[in-house]
Amino acid sequence: MKTASSTDWDRVKALKEEDIDPSDAPEWNASMFENAKIQHPDCKKTISIRLDSDLIDWYKSQGKGYQTRMAAVLRFYKEAKMKEVGKSK
Repeated sequence: MKTASSTDWDRVKALKEEDIDPSDAPEWNASMFENAKIQHPDCKKTISIRLDSDLIDWYKSQGKGYQTRMAAVLRFYKEAKMKEVGKSK
């Protein structure tokens, strides 16, 4: 998870089966899946890239997820360039 959970996991782990009340949960049926679609996450590729050390240090100093943020900046640039030439993704 990217954010801290506010769930009291110790309390959840201590629950016994008979302590759980499923009465407010809907019954599963086929209609729940009529419009379901399987979505596969985009594949990430591992590459080797040479970047200036100050650039890497700065992104790392921003905390966990620095590679995701770097990818977001690259994606933003890509999409801006694609719009420039009138192309979509």
